Amino acid sequence: MSTSAVSGSNEAGTPLVPGTGRLRILQVSGSAAGGVRAHLADCARILASDGHDVIVEAPASVLDGLDVAPARAEPLEIGPRPSLGDTLAVARLRRLGRRAHAVHAHGLRAGALAALALGRRRRGRTRLVVTLHNLTVGGRLTTLVGERLERLIASRADLVLAVSPDLAERARDLGAPRVELAVIPAAAQQSRSEPASPAPAALEDVWPQDSARVLTVARLAPQKGLPLLLDAAAILARDVEAGHLPAFTWAVAGDGPGKAEAAERIAAERLPVSLLGRRTDATGLMEDADVVVQTSLWEGQPLTIQEALRAGVAIVATDVGGTAVTARGGAVLVAPEAHAIAEALASILTDPRARTRAAQSARQASGLLPGSEDLSAQLRQAVLAQH
Repeated sequence: MSTSAVSGSNEAGTPLVPGTGRLRILQVSGSAAGGVRAHLADCARILASDGHDVIVEAPASVLDGLDVAPARAEPLEIGPRPSLGDTLAVARLRRLGRRAHAVHAHGLRAGALAALALGRRRRGRTRLVVTLHNLTVGGRLTTLVGERLERLIASRADLVLAVSPDLAERARDLGAPRVELAVIPAAAQQSRSEPASPAPAALEDVWPQDSARVLTVARLAPQKGLPLLLDAAAILARDVEAGHLPAFTWAVAGDGPGKAEAAERIAAERLPVSLLGRRTDATGLMEDADVVVQTSLWEGQPLTIQEALRAGVAIVATDVGGTAVTARGGAVLVAPEAHAIAEALASILTDPRARTRAAQSARQASGLLPGSEDLSAQLRQAVLAQH
């Protein structure tokens, strides 16, 4: 739909239809995948279902196949790095923002461009809410640019929602006047009519019958700590050879840029790690695993941990970012170090009672996971608030 279809009052904060309380809200995102993309859709659907006029502005690749109904969607190219197209994006957001009650931007790049478009905080300005989904990682230049964008957002956003306590603390330190922890609801559970677990033959392709079942579900990208996973696997493999640990197979479900390098190391060191590639039955694999492991160097509120809690499986996870917030006491949390991961895994694999206790903790914590109603309540307070 073209921007010419967007009409209404030119005064920020004015209802779209006078007297109805129906507000125009922009949901804006740059490049997004996985949990960020799902959260964008959740926010749009919830607010639109409340009767508001919600327009999702995001790259075409993000919108492709994304269900935001009854919200509307319009492509807006915001790439992962600065480009000449940013000027056009700012101009568009400025034009649309004048006719909106609120702009809710997701991520650092979208948040910064929205902040430039709307200008400084002042009476009558369109409300700006920014959800920070990721920590800026990379070289010195990348982190410096990231900090400048964070400062811009902190100085202009009416509210910053952060997916982890460390991101929230950074926003406060940079001067954001109001910061809250973002609600990331757990994904809807599969209906019981859908097959949860792979067929037995498929399971044997993942884990040999005579080995303990270790599972990681993650994109094979630097943030997910794949080298750390392989280091831990190497430590445990030596324990197996020494007779201190039962044989195990560590299955990794996921794809990404780190796959080739990991495969080379697995073959060279003969590690008991199996790269499964992208799987559509990850939830079922969790239900059949002895333990699910997260080796990430940073996480927001990882959906994989939410899914593992619901599967009622023992969980070992690195205590980074918002993992502890997500796990709610249902996971064994360790430092992002290979020996710490290996030690926690060895305890669970050698002690059935420890594994049972860990699985019980996961099941109990799953009852504490937030749902769509919790996100809805936060959005009504955060996005629909009047100045």
